[in-house]
Amino acid sequence: MSPPTDAHVLTAPPTRVRVFVNRLIFRGMLFTMGAIAVVMYRVIRNKNVTWAFAKAQARNLIRMCGVTVHLRGLEHLTGGPYIYAPNHQSHFDIAALLGYLPGNNRFAAKKEMFDEPILGAVLRTMGMIPIDRDNPLEAIDRLNRLKDEHYSTIIFPEGTRSRDGNLLPFKKGPFVAAIHLGLPIVPVVCKGTQQIMPKGGYLSIVPGEAEVVVLEPILTAGMTYDDRDRLRELVRERIAEELKRPFAHRLRPAQT
Repeated sequence: MSPPTDAHVLTAPPTRVRVFVNRLIFRGMLFTMGAIAVVMYRVIRNKNVTWAFAKAQARNLIRMCGVTVHLRGLEHLTGGPYIYAPNHQSHFDIAALLGYLPGNNRFAAKKEMFDEPILGAVLRTMGMIPIDRDNPLEAIDRLNRLKDEHYSTIIFPEGTRSRDGNLLPFKKGPFVAAIHLGLPIVPVVCKGTQQIMPKGGYLSIVPGEAEVVVLEPILTAGMTYDDRDRLRELVRERIAEELKRPFAHRLRPAQT
């Protein structure tokens, strides 16, 4: 008997009421907890307190929506800082990575997202990195400062969410940045998140299970700009290989 597919393993048929309630939970927590985090970040001197709050609320959101996240591969991380390069299946990836990857990691996001009234305030206050295609040097400067402060950065190399779960072409930006900064780049694989939060579903979250797999870091020390394409293809190959593997059953939920 062949094993069930990921779609069967990760999600159960939801009710319309549950999906609607999850939508309210998601929107409500995004705005209320985001606003609280902005105030905390500006008032409390120890910024680690605000980050602990933000990461805890991301995990609470996940649990309240009936989702279990499984985490594998943390043994590959030995300190950092790193540039994490995850695939991007849905908006749920952001909550999972924020909640469960260790450290106070900064996300690189499209500059347009910073124009949103509440979300933009959260992104700016928490030190996220706006990506401006017309001025890439600005992002490199921000990444330099984060490296000096020993923070890791999460950059989606696809640049946008995949509609069908298949990997999109990878952009060169994360790999140029990793080589320029001399930071290890860590392939990260998000599995099942497309079924949890389908693209085009207007913030609809379907209860189920997802998996985040941290692969072995790739050292960039000694690489040059000419190595960017080779590095990009290597990361993409490793993520694609892991995506072919079945969802790991009997895993314990990620620990806080």
